[in-house]
Amino acid sequence: MTTDWFSIVKIPNFHRLDHSLMEEIRKHFPALESCIYLNTASNGVIPKPVIEWRRQHDLDLMNHASVFRDKHKLHMEQIRGTVSRFFDASTDETALLPNISFGINTVLEGLPKGQKILLLKNDYPSINWPVETRDFDVCYAVIDENLEKNIEEAVAKHKPDVFMFSIVQWLTGIKIDFEFLKQLKSYHPNLLLIADGTQYLGTEHFSFADNAIDVLGASAYKWLTAGYGNGFVMVKKSVRERIFPKTIGFNSAERFESLAAETAFMKHFEPGHQDTLNYGSLEQAMWFQEKQGKENLYRRIASLSAKAKERFTEMGLLKKDTLLREKHSSIYNLKGDEALFEKLRENDIICSPRGGGIRVSFHYYNTDEELDRLVGILS
Repeated sequence: MTTDWFSIVKIPNFHRLDHSLMEEIRKHFPALESCIYLNTASNGVIPKPVIEWRRQHDLDLMNHASVFRDKHKLHMEQIRGTVSRFFDASTDETALLPNISFGINTVLEGLPKGQKILLLKNDYPSINWPVETRDFDVCYAVIDENLEKNIEEAVAKHKPDVFMFSIVQWLTGIKIDFEFLKQLKSYHPNLLLIADGTQYLGTEHFSFADNAIDVLGASAYKWLTAGYGNGFVMVKKSVRERIFPKTIGFNSAERFESLAAETAFMKHFEPGHQDTLNYGSLEQAMWFQEKQGKENLYRRIASLSAKAKERFTEMGLLKKDTLLREKHSSIYNLKGDEALFEKLRENDIICSPRGGGIRVSFHYYNTDEELDRLVGILS
C-alpha cells in the first residue's frame, strides 16, 4: 500500500549538472525560491517528492489502519537494505534510529564503566555530553589546523580505549582525514573508533566497509534531507564483543514467542514500534539522491566548496584552522559579528551565528550565483 515516489515525479537522469538540470533539481525545493539557503548544516531542505510520499503514506495509514501496518516489518527491512547499500554496509550491521543521540547513548550504556575515552574539545554536545556525564575516564585533543597530529599525540599520551568524534565539525567544518584514521587504527588496533556522521554523510561517497571507523551513526535531517525523527547506526561485527547494549523492547524480538535473551545485537538499537513514516522518509530521500546521480551531486558540492574557500580566503574571512587544511567540508565559519549576520538576513541569506562567527554551508542545491551574491554582500 505504500507509494513509490518514482511513480509520482519523474526526474531525468543526467551526467553533469548544467544550468537547466540544476534548475530542474531546484524545482523540488520550494524553500529556495524565497531565499539563498546556506544553512544545511542546521537543517537540510526536504525535496517535494519526499513530502508527497509522506502524504500518501499517512493517507494509507488513515484508510487502512492495522491492515496497512501488517507489512511494516517488510517495509523496515527494505529501508534497512537501502541504508546499508547506500553506505556500503551489511544489513546485519545496520540499525534504524530516531536520531544519533539515541544511538550514542545506547552504545555508551553498553561499554564497560571506567574506560578511557578520547574526545575532541568543543565537539558537538551530543558527542561529548553523554561521555562526560557517565563514569568514564575522559581525555581530550584540540580541534585546529593540526587536528590529526593532536589526536595522534593524545592517543600516545593517554592510551585511550575509545576515540569518539564527529567526522565534520559543526562549528568550523573541519573534516577528519580518513587515511589518518586507517593509520591510527593500524598502530592502535584495539582503539575503538566511534563517529558521528551527521554533518558529513550525504556530501560525498562513503564506504563503511572500507573505513577504519568501528561504529558510525547519523541523524538524517541535514545533508541527507530526510527531515526529523530518523537516523541510523552501523556497528562492525569485529567490535561487538566490546559493546553490550542494554536497550531492549518487543520490536527487538523476532516473534511473539521469542525470549529476551535471543535478541540479536543490532536489534537492541530498535526497541518498541518503529515509525515507517520517518524511516520511510529517509529511504525516499536516499532514492532522491540516487535518482539524480549522487556522484554528480557530490562533485557539485566539492566544486562549490572549493570555489567558496577560494573566495573567502581572498577576502580574509577564514581563520587559520580552516585556511591551513588541505581538505575541508562544505561548511565554513566566516569572520563576522551580529551586525553582519543581520545584514545577511535582511538580504534573505539564511545562515547561522556559530562559535563567534557566521556559519554558511553549501549543498548540491546551491549555485555559483548564490555564492556570488553572498560574496557581494560580504564585500
